[in-house]
Amino acid sequence: MDLRNTLNLPDPAFTIPMKADLPTLEPAIQAIWEKEQIYHAIQKAREGAPTFVLHDGPPYTNSPVHIGTALNKILKDFVVKSRTMMGFRAPYVPGFDNHGLPIEQAVMKKFSEKKISPSVVELRRACREHAAVYIGVQTDQFKRLGVFGLWEKPYATMNFRFEAEIVRVFKRMVEGGYVYKGLRPTLWSPTQRTALADTEIVYKDHVSKAIYVRFPLLEDPNKLFKKFANFYTIIWTTTPWTIPSNLAVAFHPQLEYAVVRVGQDHYLVLDALVPKLAEALEWSDYEVVEKLDGINLEHAVFKHPIFDRPSVAVMAEYVTTEDGTGVVHTAPSHGRDDFYTGQKYGLPVPNTVDEKGILTAEAGEFAGISYKDCDTVVVDRLREVGNLLKVSDYEHSYPYSERDERPVIFRATEQWFVAIDHDGLRDRMMAEIPKVKWFPPQGQNRIEAMVSGRPDWCISRQRPWGVGIPVFYGAQTRVPVLDPVAIECVAKLVEREGSDAWFERDASEILPPGYVHPQTGETEFAKETDVLDVWFDSGCTSLCVLEGNVEPEWKEKWPADLYLEGSDQHRGWFNSSLVIGTAARGHAPYKQVVTHGWVMDEKGMKLSKRLGNSVDPVEACAKYGADVIRVWVASVDYANDVRISDNLLKQVGDNYRTIRNTLRFLLSNLSGLEPGDNVPLLPLDEWIVEQVDLLNSFCVEAYDRYDFGGVINAIHNFCAKELSKQYLDSIKDRMYCEPASSDLRKSGQLACQYALTRLVKLVAPILVHTAEETWKKMGQEGSVHAEMFDTVTTERLEDIEGSELLNRYSTVWTVREDVFAAFEQWKGTEGIKDSQDVIVTIGESGATLAVLQTFEIDELAILFKMSWVELEEGEQTVKFRKSPYLKCERSRIRRPDVEMVGETPLSKRDRAAVGL
Repeated sequence: MDLRNTLNLPDPAFTIPMKADLPTLEPAIQAIWEKEQIYHAIQKAREGAPTFVLHDGPPYTNSPVHIGTALNKILKDFVVKSRTMMGFRAPYVPGFDNHGLPIEQAVMKKFSEKKISPSVVELRRACREHAAVYIGVQTDQFKRLGVFGLWEKPYATMNFRFEAEIVRVFKRMVEGGYVYKGLRPTLWSPTQRTALADTEIVYKDHVSKAIYVRFPLLEDPNKLFKKFANFYTIIWTTTPWTIPSNLAVAFHPQLEYAVVRVGQDHYLVLDALVPKLAEALEWSDYEVVEKLDGINLEHAVFKHPIFDRPSVAVMAEYVTTEDGTGVVHTAPSHGRDDFYTGQKYGLPVPNTVDEKGILTAEAGEFAGISYKDCDTVVVDRLREVGNLLKVSDYEHSYPYSERDERPVIFRATEQWFVAIDHDGLRDRMMAEIPKVKWFPPQGQNRIEAMVSGRPDWCISRQRPWGVGIPVFYGAQTRVPVLDPVAIECVAKLVEREGSDAWFERDASEILPPGYVHPQTGETEFAKETDVLDVWFDSGCTSLCVLEGNVEPEWKEKWPADLYLEGSDQHRGWFNSSLVIGTAARGHAPYKQVVTHGWVMDEKGMKLSKRLGNSVDPVEACAKYGADVIRVWVASVDYANDVRISDNLLKQVGDNYRTIRNTLRFLLSNLSGLEPGDNVPLLPLDEWIVEQVDLLNSFCVEAYDRYDFGGVINAIHNFCAKELSKQYLDSIKDRMYCEPASSDLRKSGQLACQYALTRLVKLVAPILVHTAEETWKKMGQEGSVHAEMFDTVTTERLEDIEGSELLNRYSTVWTVREDVFAAFEQWKGTEGIKDSQDVIVTIGESGATLAVLQTFEIDELAILFKMSWVELEEGEQTVKFRKSPYLKCERSRIRRPDVEMVGETPLSKRDRAAVGL
């Protein structure tokens, strides 16, 4: 008799293949999704359900997707798919950020290679074409990663109607009184030749020339220093290039200052800093000859250290006792504190540095010199005139542009601003922040610090590619027109022809015939040439998308339920969106905010093509499959910086295979199970059903709190331990050897079906393709992604937690581990390696023995994979001896009831199974 043919061995054709071949499988599944319009099918299936809106933060369309963008989009997809399976209608409108410097730089590089200098109009058209290409590229790449969404109708900030809505949001801000134009010190990029907002700045270690400079006393209106010859004050600065702009020296009104004699000279400095200053300037012999309060120094006049002009003594609360001299060099053109102090004292704001960082004629003899070269030129001139006391290198944190990673400067220019304190906006924003749920919680502290300390928002940029600021000026007076009627004319033009038309049309072609300046009465106008900060574009998106004015299909409730972006967006998108949302609609545009870290290599180094450590998500899909990348995203602690490499993806691939093989084995056991089959479950099968319910409850709760690592780790560990190592290992004999129609086998099949159905659903938001593959192989209708997670009631969970099954099997698995460990030590004795050749005697007492005694001995033999089990009361021991029983030829087990049938040893169960 061919005994093998009498066994119920898994049918490979009935289940998913062991080798996934994801790079081939996934595109085939995606083609089916495309044909079936899976996103729309899911939305239709959730009609009338509660809505959960994740509003997409738009990536720049300047290049293909990188692994950081992939991490972001996959995390969002986890949210959308899991919320859908929780029963929500979870629409997802993908977004693309099309304006701004990254795209402009990519386009200018192409022009430079061709030695072409484009006009503004030519450059803008090229930028639009470039962005359109990468909308297509990125869309295909995101879809390849298994991300569902309204891909045929995403929002793009350069879409004509979208640009028009940005103009209308600007109009709403104007109507609210938040927008103004003013001369203010702003962070300025000499390399990009534009103003920048604080949100576009990063701080890096930087080495500056630090100089101590003395200013001779010129006028002493209060006759305080008349008795001192050679009288000076001293400043310390790390920006020698601002010395030509100096107009004042600042003292703290409440601090005490000292007159210090050094040789024949007298220096006025902060008393508390005299010892540090003496050490720094190597004063070997000095004496404090007088002390006086800072308030007495107001209106004294010192001489500029180079030019023949005054530098007045002013009062300032920001003077500190920590570094320097307690006297602050003040150049109103090049610092926020300096500027406002200068305004208080009526000081001018000279334009001493141009947009390229070159000193102008107002810098006198330094005209034409780059601000960077002033470290040498100005310092040499100070030394020449005898007013340089010391120069040294000074390493400190310094502002850099995030875009091109080059240093920036402060420069006072006329710019457009959003007034952060108008109508209590800052206070209202601060009040909104605690109403939002932040993941991780420290995100709240970060954005509170950003909002509480931020200056007015500079929203104008001196760049060609962006939405033009829709403001006209009187042709003669240059008084701006902040009239909603005029701005709406621009919005209608942009809606018809795009924002390029603002740069191509004359003012007379945009405004109504006979339009009159509301303030000056002028009828001829010029247009603003600056464009809006791209953070204004993206800050508007919740209004542009969710209010439905651009595209009715996008219309959803406002505010959004969730924003999910990198942690740098506390100063970026979360911040600008909060400003605009609170100003325009009185609330934060989000109810919850989730942040993730940066992607690094396995050593914690920044990814770089130059270093050869970058991981291309497209190439990784072709090599490992999107599902493996998605397991990596789920596995990492995304709240912090995460690591990736080929080695790490290979390890993730092993975890993926553990889950896949478990699904495969569960499904393979279902062959022959009919829809109407229903038998009482055996205790072991009841136990695994309970464990599946516990897993189900945990995973749904983890999805709810965006703990995707908790989900994938729980599923992986459940597959590896409770299923593979414990349950499936223990039912193999029954599944393979019992008659196909046996209730014992049916019980196991029903439990496997229960586990498989729930596992496939639980893993579906992460393993999107593998779950769909398995679902279809199970013979299920529709897509698994349109299904809902199974509900486990509180009562059910309470029953499980206190169940007898939980206690029984918890005990038996613990003893089983002890038996297996002991057998590994004993194995080899008498040449025995197979545990079926051994009888185990287990010594136990108390509750453990009582639990073991509730099992039939042959059941324990199956659970412990031994020939037989003997229990004895007493000291905890595990002993082995060679089994005297015959080994069944069919099931490969040794039991007391194995008998010879002809020349074939068979157990009683196996004899019945083959009809003997």
